Amino acid sequence: MPETAPPPPTLVTRVTRRLPGLGIAIAIAAVSSVIGMFLPVVGSAVPAVLIGLLVGAIVRPGARLKPGIAFAGKFVLQLSVVVLGTQLSIDEVARVGLGSLPVMLGTLAICLVAAWAFGTWLGVVGDVRTLIGVGTGVCGASAIAATAPVIGAISADVAYAISTILLFNVAAVLVFPVVGHLLGMSQSSFGLFAGTAVNDTSSVVAAATTYGQEAANEAVVVKLVRTLMIIPIVLVLAGVVAGRRPPAREDPAALAPAAAPAPARPSLRRLFRLVPWFLVGFVLAALVNSAGLIPTAVHPALNSLSLALISTALAGIGLSTDVAALRSAGWRPLLLGGLLWLTVALSSLGLQWLTGGL
Repeated sequence: MPETAPPPPTLVTRVTRRLPGLGIAIAIAAVSSVIGMFLPVVGSAVPAVLIGLLVGAIVRPGARLKPGIAFAGKFVLQLSVVVLGTQLSIDEVARVGLGSLPVMLGTLAICLVAAWAFGTWLGVVGDVRTLIGVGTGVCGASAIAATAPVIGAISADVAYAISTILLFNVAAVLVFPVVGHLLGMSQSSFGLFAGTAVNDTSSVVAAATTYGQEAANEAVVVKLVRTLMIIPIVLVLAGVVAGRRPPAREDPAALAPAAAPAPARPSLRRLFRLVPWFLVGFVLAALVNSAGLIPTAVHPALNSLSLALISTALAGIGLSTDVAALRSAGWRPLLLGGLLWLTVALSSLGLQWLTGGL
């Protein structure tokens, strides 16, 4: 008798699976919030990711904890971005988004050129160089995940790039607020700096929240506009890959490397799916706030909720970081990631100075 596929898990089953890991992330967030109360300069975001890293290295979360930790690091983070939208008006979103374009596009162009130059110099070529360059220039692991199927990158190259990006995400959260205070940057200027020079959304939010709420609001807008740049980049890469594809023969499958998947041609539907749902939610939340549908008295509670969600998400990211993978990534991709990290940070500061924003 043929085997039947098991039924999909029910909502109750999915929630039950996530509770243990999510509970640990919430507990770490609670501890980090207490630390933030006593050390307001540090805030709760940095302790959350550091405690998560430490606990993850000691406990090494297994299958029982991973679903909840992944839920905290992804969905809870995305939800926190939507809640941040309730603190802004749509006019502010448009103003910050349009005002950030010169610095954002400049840093992106500089990063992609630097990835080619430094990658060639270090001998880091091919898909690894492309993935690290796009991940640093656009939106970290999300950009890597969107780009990998288009260029046909193998899973080992994807893991290599993501582990490299993760290291400098943590470094940005720890270092950039210190740099901002040393330079005497305003909240608005630091928000633009974090939004253009930090990789993943989680790290942008963490670094900017540590600096101040106004910086966090601006940084999220800049980062979400920057995330949209993955669409033209994917289109360009798809065109490059198509141009390099060998002409069709009787057995085209025999020409493809066995270890690499076939590049995915991005359809219109796939391109729309590259737009994150939380970006749409963020804009809708700002529209609702602009319409005056959110009472002013509720804003402090929403702000506190957003901070709690951010701390929980960062705890989950810390818990899920594979320190062993960071060590095994090798020095050349790590050096490439470090050089690009410095290049983007310095170009963001330099472009702000040139445009009179610093």
